[in-house]
Amino acid sequence: MATFDLTINGEKKQVDVDPKTPLLWVLRDHLNLVGTKYGCGIAACGACTVHIDGTAMRSCVFPISEVGDNTVTTIEGLSEKGDHPVQKAWLQHDVPQCGYCQAGQIMSASALLKDNPNPDDKAIDTAMNGNICRCGTYTRIKAAIKTAAKNS
Repeated sequence: MATFDLTINGEKKQVDVDPKTPLLWVLRDHLNLVGTKYGCGIAACGACTVHIDGTAMRSCVFPISEVGDNTVTTIEGLSEKGDHPVQKAWLQHDVPQCGYCQAGQIMSASALLKDNPNPDDKAIDTAMNGNICRCGTYTRIKAAIKTAAKNS
């Protein structure tokens, strides 16, 4: 066990965990931030995507010992009121079906728009590659990202 001082969603947190513990489990089991989902455990589905210093990362394979002084943003910290342009566009385009992948999808999309405020289809496809939606709402996801880009 080791003690880690973290900045998560703008707040200082401290946890005592094994250094190899994936960030996902620290968020869910130790900090009760359950918006980030467990999907596959091998960074292949994107359900566990969070931002580490603004970059989309798969938290299921990211050990807590690698966080260091970097800031972590989860879906809970993306917007206090759920009014981030991506979240609003998601609702406008009726993207969620079962909803399980949505936190990871939104976190990947918002990181894309931070780095590329006007992405073309290829940039969207590249950034969202590996975010799996078992309901198949990919067309609506792409449309929502384009709407969010216009409204950002």
